[in-house]
Amino acid sequence: MSEEAKRSPTSLKPPSPSSADDRKSTSASTTSTSSRKVVIKSADMKQDMQHEAVDIAINAFEKCSVEKDVAEQIKKEFDVKYGPTWHCIVGKNFGSYVTHETNHFVYFYLESKAVLLFKSG
Repeated sequence: MSEEAKRSPTSLKPPSPSSADDRKSTSASTTSTSSRKVVIKSADMKQDMQHEAVDIAINAFEKCSVEKDVAEQIKKEFDVKYGPTWHCIVGKNFGSYVTHETNHFVYFYLESKAVLLFKSG
């Protein structure tokens, strides 16, 4: 399989804080984990890996108060478990357009923070 066939471009823009109705996605699902609201906005990833990403994110937010540190912890855990090269972006306001390996992308909200996790490279 060619490198181009393994990758899928994905463009995301988080909703503006004033309009929650703009948060629409065909693959969105809402769950509550450890009394935290989790909304999967877009995913190209197996369910068990998605759940693991959410669990790791919850633990990272409990341990770290800085978004950069949360992203670092999530990225490093996925690098160890699933091999390099994972990228993670955490925050309330960012846009993105990324190319990722097939079956290695998830974008979700944990409470009010967005988490973008994908493998590329």
